[in-house]
Amino acid sequence: MDRRLFIKNTSGAVCLLSLGDRFLSPDKTTLRFGLITDLHFAERQNSGTRIYSQSGRKLIHAVEVFNSKGLDFVIELGDFKDQGDPPDRKETLIFLDSIEKIFRSFNGPVYHVLGNHDMDSISKSDFLKHTSDKSETGSKTYYSFRLKGMNFIVMDANYNEDGSDYDSGNFDWTYAKVPDSQLKWLRDELSNHKIPTIVFIHQLLDGFSGVSPLVCVRNADEVVRILEESSCVMAVFQGHHHDGNYSERNGIHYFTMKAMVEGSLPENNSFAVIEIDSKFNIIVDGFGNCRDMQMKPETNNSLSDSTDASLVKSSV
Repeated sequence: MDRRLFIKNTSGAVCLLSLGDRFLSPDKTTLRFGLITDLHFAERQNSGTRIYSQSGRKLIHAVEVFNSKGLDFVIELGDFKDQGDPPDRKETLIFLDSIEKIFRSFNGPVYHVLGNHDMDSISKSDFLKHTSDKSETGSKTYYSFRLKGMNFIVMDANYNEDGSDYDSGNFDWTYAKVPDSQLKWLRDELSNHKIPTIVFIHQLLDGFSGVSPLVCVRNADEVVRILEESSCVMAVFQGHHHDGNYSERNGIHYFTMKAMVEGSLPENNSFAVIEIDSKFNIIVDGFGNCRDMQMKPETNNSLSDSTDASLVKSSV
């Protein structure tokens, strides 16, 4: 299997993840979608590097780019909004309505992934009532959709140890779990749709990569086992860990997007256009800030023999 990871230092990082002939293309049309995460939008005082109120302007810029690219859809990977200090439910819903209006200015389908901060001051039901997905999922916070011969799975790991939903701040952000009912749904989904699949989730699944367990799903090993056993999952796109991350195991790529909320304008923003071509190469075209990438050809099978290690560097 030929796998490659190239980094291009232009408008951001561009990764070419080649899956070789692991999948046969049922549809020769290139698929492209926009990716954002961790906007934490709120009209509140900044906290460290988090510039909450500027996420609206950052998203406007991202949507302008997305609209110019003719994308198939756009998805956000959670922590779409934040809350005021002190928290107030009505104010939090205003923040959500404001950022959702900008998101909906994309000329195409938009999708949401729930993050832990999306349940600050409000419930999952509140979030669903104040957002609009293209998916026909009703009140479910995890769902799937299919497009151009591919399956896209959205997961929700925002559950407490006792299996209850994160709700109005009633949670410990360091504990996230995918409940048994959703694991069964995931197995069935992968079994019923044996086509190339992309998974979206907020908290990280690749704890094996050395990232802090505090940002990972507690039963990530079980989730990953299901993904690997299916033999049809190409990649997992994640948020939550604001610095970003990349790893690969058993043919599945784990790409953690850098947070949009980090840093002030005009120097800072973070979003990406993802392209999946007819050979199922995944091209991540990043804009603005990108995470640091250190890939060692001698220890990482994702790098081809022809990769120039000097190309693998932090972008600015």
